[in-house]
Amino acid sequence: MDHFDSDPRLIFIHADMDAFFAAVEILDDPSLAGKPLIIGHPGPRGVVATASYEARQFGVHSAMASVEALRRCPTGVWRSPRGSRYQEISRLVMQVFEEFTPEVEPLSLDEAFLGIEGSLRLFGGAVTIAREVRTRVKQCTGGLTVSVGVAPNKFLAKLASDLEKPDGLTVVDPDRIQQLLDPLPVERLWGVGPRTSEALHHIGLKKVRDIRGAGLDLMVKHLGEGPGQHLWNLAHGEDDRTISSGRDARSISTESTFSNDIQPGRKVDEFLRKAAEEVARSLRQQRLRARTVRLKVRTGSFRTMNRSRTLSAPAQEPGPLYEAVKSLLSDIDLDGEGIRLLGLGSGNLVPVSAPRQHGLFDDAAGSIREETVSRLLDESHRVPGGADLKRGRLIPGRPEPEETP
Repeated sequence: MDHFDSDPRLIFIHADMDAFFAAVEILDDPSLAGKPLIIGHPGPRGVVATASYEARQFGVHSAMASVEALRRCPTGVWRSPRGSRYQEISRLVMQVFEEFTPEVEPLSLDEAFLGIEGSLRLFGGAVTIAREVRTRVKQCTGGLTVSVGVAPNKFLAKLASDLEKPDGLTVVDPDRIQQLLDPLPVERLWGVGPRTSEALHHIGLKKVRDIRGAGLDLMVKHLGEGPGQHLWNLAHGEDDRTISSGRDARSISTESTFSNDIQPGRKVDEFLRKAAEEVARSLRQQRLRARTVRLKVRTGSFRTMNRSRTLSAPAQEPGPLYEAVKSLLSDIDLDGEGIRLLGLGSGNLVPVSAPRQHGLFDDAAGSIREETVSRLLDESHRVPGGADLKRGRLIPGRPEPEETP
């Protein structure tokens, strides 16, 4: 593998953390190691976020309905997702990637592309960089592993990172690309979901080699010009996309599906308070403020409503987020239905260093007080075994809401 270090065609890395959410839970609670761990909510409306490799042996996978996961793995150990913790570890991982190149394109919390063409001489080659990335991730996270693919383009790098999971390192030989691709099922091509897979199978195309043998005209005829050309290119290992390293977050949000439909009142308010705290903590950790607050509501009949409001001043404290989203909810006509899903999001994010203009009647002293409280809470969460401090209320002087009968 070391001979690939001198190959200048290997200029992309795809790094994918192994069973990330589950791995973080095991990192924080080693007693979970070796158990079929499922991250999600086991209720009738729950969905699996991810599963440990032990649980995957039972056929459990992300996006699976929780009832199906329970049926397949009745001995599974369930844990609720902890978004803010995963984001904290994700930031450490992304910082490791940036040690090797400024060309980092995150795809999610647990995976990213790295453009390494400008780093090859500095670090000694693509394989050396890949090995160092794996070592540094393990060091900086306290033991988490990452699988890495090294290739001439983004598609092949992403494909490679999945071939030897977990804790794998796969290098795509630029001179043997077709030998790698031809035996693979068409589902391994980026963008082939259930519908496209069904369409390809319908015309007898099940392997990548089948697509190449079918010809471009047949692909375009059945899939359309854009999708047909796209899959034709991928089947030949061609992908001309570059790294998009815009690192500014576009939004931070959280949502929850309730096991039973609920009415506006204490339960709804408790969720909104908790959601405001979670989103605000993520904003502070990423040194961002939000100009916009968003509300998502889905009723029992699956009617979905989205509302948003621009704040008078960018915020990273839970109070303004909570006030805005409560107001948005009060303006929604549920037409007697219960609430199935609630979500709180923040958008139009700006760095904390950006100038902030307060309104004439804003409570500046109150803002300083709230920021101080938040700083103390954040510090308490960073201390292992520290006190589990919680904010008494988000809006000083406001009475607790009454339950709607």
